[in-house]
Amino acid sequence: METLCSRVERVARDVPARTALVDGDRHADYAGFWRQALRFAACLRETGVRDGDRVAIILPNRIEAAIACYGTWLAGGVAVPLNAQARVRDFLPWLRHCDARHVVHEAGHRDAVDAIAQLPQPPASTALEEGRPLCGDGDEALPAMRLPEASKPALILYTSGTTGAPKGVMLTHANLLANAQAIVDYLRLDASDRVLSVLPFYYAYGASVLHTHLISGACVVLGPGLMFPHLVLDAIEQTEATGFSGVPSTFALLLEPLAARARPLASLRYLTQAGGAMSPALTRRVRELLPAPRLYVMYGQTEATSRISWLPPERLDDKLGSVGIPVTGVQWKIRREDGATAATGEDGEVCVRGPNVMAGYWNNPEATAQVLRDGWLHTGDLGHLDADGFLYLQGRRSDMIKTGAHRVHPTDVEEVIAELPVVREVAVVGVDDEVMGQVIRAFVVAAGELPPRAEDRIKAHCRARLAPYKIPRQVTFVDTLPRTASGKVRRFQLMEQTATP
Repeated sequence: METLCSRVERVARDVPARTALVDGDRHADYAGFWRQALRFAACLRETGVRDGDRVAIILPNRIEAAIACYGTWLAGGVAVPLNAQARVRDFLPWLRHCDARHVVHEAGHRDAVDAIAQLPQPPASTALEEGRPLCGDGDEALPAMRLPEASKPALILYTSGTTGAPKGVMLTHANLLANAQAIVDYLRLDASDRVLSVLPFYYAYGASVLHTHLISGACVVLGPGLMFPHLVLDAIEQTEATGFSGVPSTFALLLEPLAARARPLASLRYLTQAGGAMSPALTRRVRELLPAPRLYVMYGQTEATSRISWLPPERLDDKLGSVGIPVTGVQWKIRREDGATAATGEDGEVCVRGPNVMAGYWNNPEATAQVLRDGWLHTGDLGHLDADGFLYLQGRRSDMIKTGAHRVHPTDVEEVIAELPVVREVAVVGVDDEVMGQVIRAFVVAAGELPPRAEDRIKAHCRARLAPYKIPRQVTFVDTLPRTASGKVRRFQLMEQTATP
């Protein structure tokens, strides 16, 4: 059975000189990428890595991060990509939990070095030095490596929303290929594509962007960070990227520089959005500024190897607000609280099954049993199906606001507030209240200078469009919203900031 490794090996054999990755002025063709992955695999085996051992990869998006991942698989190991911007207090529980046998990090990464030293039995490590390959660069013959088996664990991803004890999603090689191939099919990726990648590889969405393009023989261009959005747009134009992927906050940040741009981004063929709900207002604005590329609104979870559904771009107008239909091989149903299947249009928990669903949480059978039941992944997301089978999400069960006798989904309120031109981003949470239990508070990032009585305008807009119990009691203007590394709003942090006056 095929895996990502077997597919990339085939590309390297058939078109060795084709460019696989671009990182600034550095390029790696497929033959060179595969050769370096084989060399790193040999180094890992020499340091004692054996089948099933975990290799932690603490690297920012760069060519060597992809080499380390594929090299780990060729050595028989399980790759554990970690956020390179994390600190010792983050690395220690992750490294302990996965029992890393080897750690890859940049030379001089103080927090990674300190975390390794504090482990009871410090693992072997590879320190990547600037301008040098991961493991030598000679022309010597490399030992043959056995390609991984599809059923074996390939990846452990620590979910961005996890608090407390680490929760590592365990994905097999079969999971990764099934999901990647489904995405390749609906995006119609081929060797002519060139994606600008700004999403981190330790994030399921970012990893899927990498793997889908590599198995297609396409090119992955590692883009600049989003601190300077105009540089991202410059990079799309300069590299003639055909694709770009982002979370809702990515596109929100790009709106102003896009509106000010004199020339269209003519090379773009497609855009993809996932990593949280994108409001219909933001969707419409992106399409106004970038009308030519096909916009794919998508939905996924790390526990489902990143992608569960996609909305065909030609259905954006008549299904605005939907996250679409299941990807190939995935089935879903909506379950009510009593476990029965919900009727059309009735809200319930989204449950899915298919070849993309994880093997479980690493070394956590209790947590696994909570979400994998009767062959179905219970996502914790709420939504409903329309008469055509298109899914509409209402938010997380844990995000539900209980105000008086009513339950309110934050997205219901957020979508209405996002319609206002003065609003760039918005997040809604419940604030404890002695009388109502909770009241609704909206945190708003303004799109420019605030007009007079902005809070009153927002509340008036809500009163005209929402039931009385959904109208925010409080509106707070902030410079930014707290987010996870993958771009999702940290609602619990907003709730910690709140207190009833």
